[in-house]
Amino acid sequence: MNSKKWNWQQDDWPNFNYDKNKIDPLEQEYIQEAGISFGIMKSLPESDQKQLAVELISDEALNTSEIEGEIFNRDSLQSSIMREFGLAEIVRETRTTPGERGIAKMMKELYAEYQHSLSHEMLFSWHDNLMLGNPKIKAGKYRTYKEDMQVISGRIDKPKVHFVAPPSSGIPQEMNQFIDWFNRTAPGGKTPLPPLTRAGIAHFYFVTIHPFEDGNGRIGRALVTKVLSQSMKNPVLTAVSCRINQDKKQYYKTLNAQNKSNEITPYLTYFSKTILESQQAVVEKLNFLIVKTKFFDAHTGNINYRQKKVILRIFREGPKGFDGSLSAKNYIAITKASKATATRDLTDLVETGVLIKTGKLKSTRYELNLAPFNCAFNIANYNTTKSHKTD
Repeated sequence: MNSKKWNWQQDDWPNFNYDKNKIDPLEQEYIQEAGISFGIMKSLPESDQKQLAVELISDEALNTSEIEGEIFNRDSLQSSIMREFGLAEIVRETRTTPGERGIAKMMKELYAEYQHSLSHEMLFSWHDNLMLGNPKIKAGKYRTYKEDMQVISGRIDKPKVHFVAPPSSGIPQEMNQFIDWFNRTAPGGKTPLPPLTRAGIAHFYFVTIHPFEDGNGRIGRALVTKVLSQSMKNPVLTAVSCRINQDKKQYYKTLNAQNKSNEITPYLTYFSKTILESQQAVVEKLNFLIVKTKFFDAHTGNINYRQKKVILRIFREGPKGFDGSLSAKNYIAITKASKATATRDLTDLVETGVLIKTGKLKSTRYELNLAPFNCAFNIANYNTTKSHKTD
């Protein structure tokens, strides 16, 4: 193997180079998007802020785990997050797994201590929480084994090596350097960096070192949230993991394409756009969750338990909605009601303005009537604001 095949083996490591002119316009747009989402949250009652924050944090925790192939139950994960954030009045009695409780604890620490300087102890605590219930991993400490840490794919007998991380013996020194860089580049640090640039480098720098046996991707994405929160001087609700999870192949492809050079403009452009798109998704999600709250406030007395179950199922699909819209067949499958009861329930929902009916006979479909509940910070207003920004 070429002795300097990987980026961390090269003479310029870890002095990353990039074209600032390509990133700066994205930095400006991000500040605007983050300001919009922050304004929406601050305009809401405190109780609504808490509920919306829990839903967004739950989505991010769910997706950052799913990227690594760890699938959690959304309801029980959300229950764990509510408990960690002290929202006892809205906690649902749900059985949770050690993994769900662990990532909930990590998310709590991430948001509660976002303004604190990064340290080995903080990273160890995050890792310890992430590995809760996983006795095979040495939790809360950097890897120490002598074998190479490799990222591979393909058959067991013919593996394809995508990357080899720095040896375990060098991890303490690498992490000392990383933590020093992270704190120096923070707002108020000796060499502060703009949020997207710092978040992108922090993620890439950390996952390149790959200091832990497992959990590096999840911690790397948590560092992105920490960077963005420090830049806004407030805990920032993000959807970075949600956005990455929508196209994991591109995420891994971009990382793999970058691991032999420290000129990181292509990677940093991709990651900055990903953060920007995730922030736009947060604005959309916030509006959707606000509409959901207003919808139930208006219709609480108009729906029975079967109807509520179906409506919650539709809302669970998020802003994109229920695939193919709701049919009578879907209604029966979700509620286990008879055909006559389903017909009666659906007719009632249309008459009270809860649903809008389209099509006829077998093509009849139903959609939630959300138009009356569009909030002041709606998407149309948001797009108008975007169109007035300077080039």
